[in-house]
Amino acid sequence: MISYITKRLLFLIPLLLIMGFIAFVCINLAPGNYFDTLRLNPQISEKTIKFYEQKYQLDKNVFLQYFYWIKNIFQLDFGYSFTYNRPVFEVLYSRMFNTFILALSVLIFSWAVAIPLGIYCAVHQYKFSDKFFSLLSFVGLSIPNFFLALLLLYLASLTGFLPTGGMHSVGYYDLSFWQKFTDLLKHLIIPTLVIGTAAIAGLQRLMRGNLLEVLRSQYVTSARAKGLPEKRVIYVHALRNAINPMVTIFGGTLPALLSGAALTEIICSWPGLGSLMLEAVMKQDLFLFAGDLLMTGFLLIIGYLGADILLAWVDPRIQYR
Repeated sequence: MISYITKRLLFLIPLLLIMGFIAFVCINLAPGNYFDTLRLNPQISEKTIKFYEQKYQLDKNVFLQYFYWIKNIFQLDFGYSFTYNRPVFEVLYSRMFNTFILALSVLIFSWAVAIPLGIYCAVHQYKFSDKFFSLLSFVGLSIPNFFLALLLLYLASLTGFLPTGGMHSVGYYDLSFWQKFTDLLKHLIIPTLVIGTAAIAGLQRLMRGNLLEVLRSQYVTSARAKGLPEKRVIYVHALRNAINPMVTIFGGTLPALLSGAALTEIICSWPGLGSLMLEAVMKQDLFLFAGDLLMTGFLLIIGYLGADILLAWVDPRIQYR
């Protein structure tokens, strides 16, 4: 296992290097750059713009820009965000915690609902409850996230029960600890429901299919023939093998949520990494976009590595070389 983890971590380096280079190429392929916007401001002189271009090697070709950026990364310098006038690492750090809270909320909500629901539907196959929840899963997969977000925000504006965006209410920092916690939970409800709806629908169907496939296995038939209680057959013998494929999916869920909630963050005014990446692309903030993409890729790869390790721990039959 140690040898396998070492190989995966070494393989991580070229992957991140390729991702960073793709980010630089994509931004440079787009017409113009961030400094074109600054040139429209009469208060900013051309001399100042030339100074920044030379300071951050942006007057060179894309290969040299990438080389200098990678060189600085080894010194934990991800570049400078011209949009926020701050180092990129500081901007990412301030937004990462917000996205992590939202992703963790969606992760707990979706898995806590989807796994028991998938098991229930598999055990009650073809019954009314199974057909009903299967219909709901189709609806959940079909509804676009942006439409559901707008619908829930509209309902929240009519009822006034939930906040209509943002992460905190006015006067948040004057509240007590429990009031802050409650306020944060209220702001989490809508974006969690929006992102979690599709996640629950997909996970529930996967869990149902996995368990049904295992329940048709010969060893399950043998366990029933021996007279074991049905609950023991399902929840002890069958469920353990049915949950294994879900472990791999679990490893990629959190990093996928960290990178895939951009549209929901924008609509719900949630200050996270997803909305930050879109903002960096629209303003052509090169270092901010590349740093955000690099961090997202790192989380995704580490997430899948953690899933493989967890899968080997859950199922001792699995060995990596």
